[in-house]
Amino acid sequence: MTDETFERVARTYGDMLYRVAYHALKNRADAEDVAQTVLLKLYQQGDRFESEEHRKHWLLRVAVNESRRLLRSFWRSRAVPLDEQWDAPVSDDPAKRELFQAVMGLETKYRLTIYLYHYEGCSVKEVAAALHANPSTVQTWLQRARERLRRELSEEEEGKGYV
Repeated sequence: MTDETFERVARTYGDMLYRVAYHALKNRADAEDVAQTVLLKLYQQGDRFESEEHRKHWLLRVAVNESRRLLRSFWRSRAVPLDEQWDAPVSDDPAKRELFQAVMGLETKYRLTIYLYHYEGCSVKEVAAALHANPSTVQTWLQRARERLRRELSEEEEGKGYV
């Protein structure tokens, strides 16, 4: 892989890798580490991809795998999390901020499924491949995640006194 090709791919997919890792890990620094690790693996891999779609799929899969590896690490299981509320993206729109917080409150499998499907525009089949799951399982996860988000957001509406 030439340096120019690598730079183009890093510019094209770097933000996507960071966002996937952030949704899995809920931590800015860890997400940056995962994105950097994935790009390093890409550079070491060379240009052995059949197409740009194959490269994107490979990057997503490696990002998910690296995020999972970090979640399973000894250090992560023994560390006490600090309050990372400041780490969340800031939005002026309260509805978007509320939705983001609700999505980040979901379990990892639901959070990643929602993110890849709705925000990255991946198909169910692509999400299934990236998460090492069956497409029918991904459809179930999407349905359950939407139900949980709907329930949580409607409970918050009722709690605010909106009728």
